[in-house]
Amino acid sequence: MDKLIIKNRKAYHDYHILDKFEAGLGLKGHEVKAIREGKVNIREAFCAFESNELFLVQAHISPYSHRGYVQHDPLRKKKLLLHKSELNRLRKKRDEQSATIVPLAMYWKGNNIKLEIGLAKGKRNVDKRQDIAAKDAKRQMDRRMKNRD
Repeated sequence: MDKLIIKNRKAYHDYHILDKFEAGLGLKGHEVKAIREGKVNIREAFCAFESNELFLVQAHISPYSHRGYVQHDPLRKKKLLLHKSELNRLRKKRDEQSATIVPLAMYWKGNNIKLEIGLAKGKRNVDKRQDIAAKDAKRQMDRRMKNRD
């Protein structure tokens, strides 16, 4: 990861991440400029297969501030660029484990925008509470260790 654009912290809260993949994004030029301005939200987004292609659905990219006559739909489906073998492996794992595919992070890699997607299984409320309790315990332990020194 060269430079992080956005991280989907909600995905880590709501899902157990089983596996991670890196995918390119099929974007238009003014969408890239809007992302460069930081006008992107992947919190409610998910990935869906249509025929033999994978698309990013419900990712919101606001219009570019200095746009001309060209406008795009902020919720347009964006094609994810993966090799056919990766798509087949991802589809097979998703079907076997009855999981979903969620975006985890968007970042620059050189001059390209990449999307980290994860094969995820939903957490129950009990799991979420246990994760919160573990984070709080770790935070308190770190504070005590810091004050001890």
